[in-house]
Amino acid sequence: MGRRARQREKLTAPSSDYTDPHGNVLTLRGSLTPGARREYAQTLHGVGGAGSRPSATREDAEQRAFELLFERLAVRWVIAGAPIERQRELLARLRVASPEERAWVRGALREHCAEWFPDVAAP
Repeated sequence: MGRRARQREKLTAPSSDYTDPHGNVLTLRGSLTPGARREYAQTLHGVGGAGSRPSATREDAEQRAFELLFERLAVRWVIAGAPIERQRELLARLRVASPEERAWVRGALREHCAEWFPDVAAP
């Protein structure tokens, strides 16, 4: 059988589910490329990632880094039984989240990074 005729297995990164007190489930990817790690570290320290400008304040840098990490790791977020899976929609939903939801997501990211990426300091 030739190379083209063989079926290739598609590799998928492992993922972890985190459930909030209301039963909503956030699924986070278990892989983070070296480039994404570098961009995140630069953004967190206010240096700015590719194509971005330096942050004006520490809070701006932390907020941008939080969103960047969420964007790179979030695979799915089921809220009130409605799944969100598109990256643009996931980020938009995070931006309109209540302070309580954002705090929970931040905690889930910290827990996830501690388990999967101990070298990444989650905001």
